[in-house]
Amino acid sequence: MNFRISDTFTSSLAKLTGDEQKQVKTTAFDLQMNPASPSMSLHKLDRARDKHFWSIRVSRDIRIIIHKTNSSLLLCYVDHHDKAYQWAECRKLETHPRTGAAQLVEIRETVQEITIPNYVHSDVYTDQIAPVKPALFAEVAEETLLEYGVPIDWINDVLKADEDSVLQLADHLPSEAAEALLELATGGQPQLPAVSSREFIDPFDHPDAQRRFRIMSNVDELALALDYPWEKWTVFLHPAQRQIVEKNYNGPARVSGSAGTGKTIVALHRAVYLVRKNPDARVLLTTFSDTLAKALHTKLSRLIGSEPRLAERLEVQAIDSIGIKLYEANMGKVNLVSSSQLLQMIKDVKKEVSQSKFSERFLLGEWEDVVDAWQLQSWEEYRDVKRLGRKTRLPELQRAAVWSVFDKVKQLLSQQRLHTKASMFSELAFKIAERQHPPFDFVIVDEAQDISVPQLRFMATMGGRQDNSLFFAGDLGQRIFQTPFSWKSLGV
Repeated sequence: MNFRISDTFTSSLAKLTGDEQKQVKTTAFDLQMNPASPSMSLHKLDRARDKHFWSIRVSRDIRIIIHKTNSSLLLCYVDHHDKAYQWAECRKLETHPRTGAAQLVEIRETVQEITIPNYVHSDVYTDQIAPVKPALFAEVAEETLLEYGVPIDWINDVLKADEDSVLQLADHLPSEAAEALLELATGGQPQLPAVSSREFIDPFDHPDAQRRFRIMSNVDELALALDYPWEKWTVFLHPAQRQIVEKNYNGPARVSGSAGTGKTIVALHRAVYLVRKNPDARVLLTTFSDTLAKALHTKLSRLIGSEPRLAERLEVQAIDSIGIKLYEANMGKVNLVSSSQLLQMIKDVKKEVSQSKFSERFLLGEWEDVVDAWQLQSWEEYRDVKRLGRKTRLPELQRAAVWSVFDKVKQLLSQQRLHTKASMFSELAFKIAERQHPPFDFVIVDEAQDISVPQLRFMATMGGRQDNSLFFAGDLGQRIFQTPFSWKSLGV
């Protein structure tokens, strides 16, 4: 019997307390050793639509949800009793009829209608009825949506989705379908799968399925995960991950996975692997905050403790920090505007512009997510830009009023010779693109789901002009700060 773990199990496990996680792991180990043991306290979930769902008692209140057939046992979810049962009653494991990949699909009838967010008039003034936004995927054939992995039950919802509802919709879809739709919505063109469903007898062998279901081939692997000393386990590379670390990529590569699947460990080992394999190369390992960068540095020290010379060619810094360092090395001191300075500028300009009836909170968000992120320099650029993820509709007349504020803010920044981080990264990207040799041969980005538009544009030019130069690890379904955008449009 094949013993598998789903990404939904690891993400739900991470939400439990430390003691609860220990109990769950021990139960999972016992289950792999002897699935038929009477001590497992298996209970068939009669109310679940999928008749292969069972629960396993971990403690008085914690239950593991498994999907069990004669040939396969899959750890699907873990939570407190009622929440675990509710999760199972809203899901089914099925093979997608077009791609052939195994998917845990949310049952459409159990989901409340996906509604467009309510717009609060205190955020933005409007004296006219906002136009109805067009459906984003109305021109996409149903056959194409199926090729992207959209479950059949969700096709109609996808066809009706607009700019306001697409993000909420994506949360209910399998990852390959959600990523394809977000790529379409942001102007990209997702590639159709290069594999045919006929190539895979087992739906778990499909590449899309392998992104979310991990097979544990023997008891020793799970035992190692449970018994490994914590300091060593924090940098332990699972055998199944080694092929990702050592693979030769003929362009940028991105590894995705939910919490607990080892993305950070893969990023660490990838950085060390590239330093070892390329004796003259400089490697950057980066992430979106100084705190996370320090944590990476600590784990890296444990990993290369016996080879300290490797650290001389391996730099670990947050993206903003390395951006400032490279800017000052290439173009001199950079004066970054603070958040409080920028907000004050917006407040002052707002008072000057009589037709401006927008809240300062709205203006700051529009500046950060749209105007500054995409480095829009003219009214025409702002008029035509897509505002995916922004919850307030802006017809052209209102956009013109908003731009009258931002145009003056841009003038103030220029007069005072101040940079935003976005403008710093954009200038730096142009500068590095002109150089014959980039500052780093290889760049590895951890927590890549929170990389911004200007940061990604900067990364596209900073990575070396060779194979394997850019490697990203993250979970695009867990963006904390960024609205979605097309990576391909930015050169990655």
